[in-house]
Amino acid sequence: MMKDFLPVILGTDSNAYGMAKAFHMAYGIKSLVVGKGELFTTFGSQILDLKIVKELGEPDKFAEVLNELAADLKKQYKNLILVASSDGYVELIVHHKKQLEGNFIVPFIDEDLMLTLNSKAGFYETCEAQGLNYPKTKVIGKSQLPQMSKIISSLDLGFPVVLKPSDSMRYFEAKFQGKQKAYIIENEAILADTIKSIYQSTYDAELILQEYISGDDSSMRVLNCLSGPDGKVRLMCLGQPLLEDPTPTLIGNYTAIIDAFDTEIFAEYKSFLEGIGYIGFSNFDMKYDPKTGKYKVFEINLRQGRSSFFVTGSGYNQAAYLVDAFVYQSKYETVYADKPHLWLGIPKRVLRKYLDHASLKHEVNKRIDNNQTSSTLYYAKDRDIKRNLRVFRYYRRYIKTFETYFVKKI
Repeated sequence: MMKDFLPVILGTDSNAYGMAKAFHMAYGIKSLVVGKGELFTTFGSQILDLKIVKELGEPDKFAEVLNELAADLKKQYKNLILVASSDGYVELIVHHKKQLEGNFIVPFIDEDLMLTLNSKAGFYETCEAQGLNYPKTKVIGKSQLPQMSKIISSLDLGFPVVLKPSDSMRYFEAKFQGKQKAYIIENEAILADTIKSIYQSTYDAELILQEYISGDDSSMRVLNCLSGPDGKVRLMCLGQPLLEDPTPTLIGNYTAIIDAFDTEIFAEYKSFLEGIGYIGFSNFDMKYDPKTGKYKVFEINLRQGRSSFFVTGSGYNQAAYLVDAFVYQSKYETVYADKPHLWLGIPKRVLRKYLDHASLKHEVNKRIDNNQTSSTLYYAKDRDIKRNLRVFRYYRRYIKTFETYFVKKI
């Protein structure tokens, strides 16, 4: 008998595992996880079927590989629904959307909108048009290098200033000494040297200079949403990050999140998403600006966030909402997550040691005492001993990571 659907998850990282885990929790099914290489997060798992296809990352072979898979899978499943675990796979899916739609449900936006939102400059222009708050920003390009000293001296952003790439994918591929995911820079000389170092690498896209918003990691908010095929927002889940990964190349990746609820944020971002006709998963990072009393958005991810198992752990299974919207075409009013929850991407002892807020520590301990916690990579129904040992060691290494890199933010 034909089965209703099969999730086809692209990528083998922790995000892919989190989505496979969500599908298993909701439906008791094994997802097909397809990637170009093995990672410990999915390798050996008993809740998914893993297929390694080295050509999957090659743009000219991507659609062919997936459609060949689909030809066999459609003998058993009525619907194949695509899920992406990384920005690279999002781009490949969207670039080949028309070639894939005959065989797959493709819950992603079209290419024109993706190109706009994937560029931070384009995203901020869209925020401006839609009335969404974002930090004061200047865009600079490689062609301006000869005038960079003059440009820097004329900045009205003040110091410290934030420097980051506009094109995250191209920056990810660049290699150079001292590379960081984003930079907080204290003066003109360091800023000039950093820009020069970046542009001596293979990265040649625009850079973003942005006002620095004071506050530690708990001043951040992360919003995960799902929009249906009609562009209407189905689910919104807001979290308050407690700590970020302090590793220089991983700054901005959350390691602990507690539940948050803000009707103003929900209203603003629902209006934004529906105003641009967005579909599928979206993930926003924002920070509270004490100077204006507003949350200002940094970026949008065109997929579920890397820490978004927080949503499923909170009791709002992302896989189930995705299937309801895109397989069964269910329609309902927006659901706003409001259950107490703590998501952990580090050992509890690390969170308790480095979290510097008495009130938040109290809430953290309440969630732990009430068993209102989750983590992405542990799952009681996934009993592979070797994999679970690797997961244990992965989380444990954060003890040393925080000892080495943690710096208190102000």
